[in-house]
Amino acid sequence: MNKVFTKETETEEALPEFVDALPPGMKNYMTPEGAARLKEELRRLSDIERPGLAADKDSAPAKKRLREVDQRIQHINNRLQITEIVDQSRRKDCEQVFFGASVTYGDSAGAEHTVRIVGVDEARVDAGEVSWVSPIARALNGAWLGDAVKLASPAGSEDIEILKIEYS
Repeated sequence: MNKVFTKETETEEALPEFVDALPPGMKNYMTPEGAARLKEELRRLSDIERPGLAADKDSAPAKKRLREVDQRIQHINNRLQITEIVDQSRRKDCEQVFFGASVTYGDSAGAEHTVRIVGVDEARVDAGEVSWVSPIARALNGAWLGDAVKLASPAGSEDIEILKIEYS
């Protein structure tokens, strides 16, 4: 069949469906650093990557990437509309865990771990940053220095002790 008689969507590969970790109706809480990274990504996509892809509209891989970039730009714009920046730097001497805290805790095996509780869009597990909706963040949130809290995970329940709380 001639391409003139086909819908463009029939020949294009579908983009993977986006799964949102932010609970519906919630504000998009972010640290100042995370919001700056998200705005920089938006600027890079809009001002640098998208124009280059739009110029190469005859290439199928470029068309697919352009759709991905457009989808990401739309997602970031939607997120920024509901973003609430939470600056915890004034909590320097706080001994309770809230959004933005870096928490060092000890597990039942005696190992120490440090995580920083950040927004859904800025979490980077490899950098020790976990989303405020993650199981570890939910277990730690509101606890005090020295508290033992229960962490529920797929491997079972574990008691962890809060050893240090810092706000940067």
